[in-house]
Amino acid sequence: MLVQLHIEDFAIIDRLDVELESSLVTFTGETGAGKSIIIDAVETILGGRADATQVRTDAQRANVEALFQIPESLQPQLHAILRREELLDQPDMLSMGREIRSNGRSIARVNGRVVNVSLLREIGELLVDVHGQSDHLSLLKVNQHLGLLDRFASTDPQNPLKDLLPKYQLAYHRLQTVDHEIQRIHQAEQDAARRTDMLRYQINEILSAHLTPGEEEELLGERNRLSNSEVISSLVQSSLVALDEGTPESPSASDLIGQAVTGLTSLARYDPSQEAMRDQFGTLFESLSDLIHTLRLYLEGIEFNPRRLDQVEERLALIHSLKRKYGKTNEAILDYAQEAQSQLEEISTSADRLLELEKERESLVETLGETGWALSQARHSAARELEHLVETELQELQMSGARFQVSFLQVPDPQGVPIPGGTLMAYYPQGLEKTEFLIAPNPGEGFKPLVKIASGGETSRLMLALKNVLIQADHIPTLIFDEIDQGIGGRVGSVVGLKLKHLGQKHQVLCITHLPQLAAFGTQHLHVEKQLADGRTSTRIKDLKGEERLIELAQMLGNLSQSTLQSARELLSQAE
Repeated sequence: MLVQLHIEDFAIIDRLDVELESSLVTFTGETGAGKSIIIDAVETILGGRADATQVRTDAQRANVEALFQIPESLQPQLHAILRREELLDQPDMLSMGREIRSNGRSIARVNGRVVNVSLLREIGELLVDVHGQSDHLSLLKVNQHLGLLDRFASTDPQNPLKDLLPKYQLAYHRLQTVDHEIQRIHQAEQDAARRTDMLRYQINEILSAHLTPGEEEELLGERNRLSNSEVISSLVQSSLVALDEGTPESPSASDLIGQAVTGLTSLARYDPSQEAMRDQFGTLFESLSDLIHTLRLYLEGIEFNPRRLDQVEERLALIHSLKRKYGKTNEAILDYAQEAQSQLEEISTSADRLLELEKERESLVETLGETGWALSQARHSAARELEHLVETELQELQMSGARFQVSFLQVPDPQGVPIPGGTLMAYYPQGLEKTEFLIAPNPGEGFKPLVKIASGGETSRLMLALKNVLIQADHIPTLIFDEIDQGIGGRVGSVVGLKLKHLGQKHQVLCITHLPQLAAFGTQHLHVEKQLADGRTSTRIKDLKGEERLIELAQMLGNLSQSTLQSARELLSQAE
């Protein structure tokens, strides 16, 4: 619900802050005081029109901000939008704002972050319904009528719709999956022969290469050794000369260390404390001998083999060619071959799979037809009850003779599902028909879509009737009614007030009214007035309580007197 509203430099409002209660809130005041301007300001927050004419004269910008408390029933749907846009802060609170500049530009904000106006509209449609001069009406959106009817039907424990709808939707979504797979198999069959030849060629090309993991790295090392065999041989021989063979000018390392070992052996006989050093040099001499032996074996294995080098180059070229086609590594190439084998097997078994799918499809179509028809009957039953209740409400709201109808449209379709009698009908995600609410406001007139109703007062009263009937089904938390008392008198005003108060038990209801009989039903009564200060007109709002409220209702009835004060007391007593 709308908890707080801040308006600054908007039209004739210089600054206005108001806290709103959760039930029925009535706004009263003289014509032109700014009551509808407050509604206009709310509508800009909901993504409505915003232009420079709304900025107060001599101001640079207008600001409108609202704080909403989110009911638990709405949190999953709203949180999904906020998470999508990375705007979720508090789970149960939401702030929205609009800044309108004097050059005509506007900035929209949600939870303090700048957003597109389209996001304001998307969120606003979940939070507020404005009934009256505005077109921000959820009930005027035909695509929402079926959902409202279904939620109304679900409030009746005897209506089977709440069990039928999930069953229908489960079959519908499964049928979509089956149809998609059938289409895919048919498409695959059209080029099955070509695809089979290609898969077999790819599998044979990969498997005949006999790839092994890590093979490429080993081949690269071998190619490097073969390509540089002369250099490697020279380096090894040079190392052997230094370590074991020596030159006339320079003895080898093994000779020098051998001499050191001989000398230390003699030293140890004279000084036994040096035996450890002798042993270390002995170990060093043995290690050097092992190293020299290893180098000689390595040297013997080095050969200049152009034929083997060519074989390695050819093998690496093959691996490179396969990597270019099938994957970046040998492992990826082998995985590709396995996947190709699976596709080949799938093609060979597609005929059996297609037969299974066609059989399942026949069963699903039959289920959709049976469940969809039962679902339609449940909706028609609920529609008749809804029509009766709405027409009763309209009569009480001085729209006697007005008629309300829930229209169902079913379309024959040769690709549809069968209903009793054998007719094939088009089917949709929610059932076998499309639904729209129609109204005939006056006797003798034909039914028309709700959006065709021209009178703001008739629209508001119709919406009030629908909202009262759909009070359990409608999830929008805040309802705003403007012009709802247009063309009605005091007696009907009391009826409207009572219905608004009833509606306020499940929703927050904001109502602008000139009728004291209606205003008396408000749980919160806000008075809007114009003030003149320093040659400028501005709008003020006051939360009336006790004697102040009594005086306001008396003045709405006529000149302030004991008689009007007594009548005001009676209105309040009657409302309570």
